Amino acid sequence: MKIFQIREMATSEIEKRILEDQKNLVDLRFQQELKQLTNTAKLRITRKDISKMKTILAERKAQEAITSKGNK
Repeated sequence: MKIFQIREMATSEIEKRILEDQKNLVDLRFQQELKQLTNTAKLRITRKDISKMKTILAERKAQEAITSKGNK
């Protein structure tokens, strides 16, 4: 998933997607341990997507804190 796609998503949608991807990551790890995972790159891609989404959430919280501090 590209950064610009994540930035277009709503915060609640990003949080929901993070939870889904974390569950998917657990499933992928089990598949890898059981030697059922053929495309091991999915693990890396999923981890990177989760980190991108968490980064966007952190940016939004920081921006929100700045704007609320500026309004006081």
